[in-house]
Amino acid sequence: MTRRIDTGIDTRRNTRTEIRTDAVTETRADADADAGLSRLSGHLGSLALLALALALWELASRTLGLPALVLPAPSAVGAALWKGLASGYFRTHILATSWNLGMGLVLGCGIGFLGGVALAESATLRRLLWPWVVVSQVIPKLALMPLFILWFGFGHTSLVVITALICFFPLLETTATSLRQVAPERLELFRMLGASRWQTLWQLKLPTGLPGVLAGLRVAVMLALVGAVVGEFIGASRGLGALVIAAQGSMDTPLMFAVLALIALLGIVTYQLTLWFEATLLRRHDLA
Repeated sequence: MTRRIDTGIDTRRNTRTEIRTDAVTETRADADADAGLSRLSGHLGSLALLALALALWELASRTLGLPALVLPAPSAVGAALWKGLASGYFRTHILATSWNLGMGLVLGCGIGFLGGVALAESATLRRLLWPWVVVSQVIPKLALMPLFILWFGFGHTSLVVITALICFFPLLETTATSLRQVAPERLELFRMLGASRWQTLWQLKLPTGLPGVLAGLRVAVMLALVGAVVGEFIGASRGLGALVIAAQGSMDTPLMFAVLALIALLGIVTYQLTLWFEATLLRRHDLA
């Protein structure tokens, strides 16, 4: 009799647990569906706003009679964009800018992250190096470009260096700040448990400061594209930045706008890849 009662109690408990699990699963599914609909509506709204802006731009260029040299119509920009893509004219320049952007990001973010960890872990190193880090940022990068060309020559090397120099500081700053903002009681708990400095960094400081580090990465990605394009203005014969200067020299304003559209598209794609990487990393650490 007692066994039957215990069995009945266990059955009811299992049933309640299954009901709660199903309820939590349904709630998460509903939340994911709502988030998906919200993102979709946001994307559709952005596309509608873009279509409206292009329509007003086209109408203004036709009614006001502005010359194409001053403000070309979106239809003329679209024609120049399609012509360059279809003929393969843009391909070399897109690849060159993408290469400079990617290599500059790897170099700059690597230095920024490792430097931020070092500055966060060593107060002496922070006092010693921080003034020089600030100096590296207050000097205009365009003023350094002739020196980089003199040292590294024309080509990818000087462009990668200036891109890295522009994008490393946001990640260094956010990494150093985020790793120093761990709650003191949690640090004390790790000391009481006998954790080494490396274990404290790897298992406490980095997971806790990860959202701040990734926020700096997003800023670094956008600045890296600016650095790559601006560097190509001066020290490159290939790349989207160099193509803007060439279009300006030939007074081909529709081509210039088309290249600017490609730069914007490259920036959007890079930023979305960064968001995907951030979401994946946060989900892996259960911080999303």
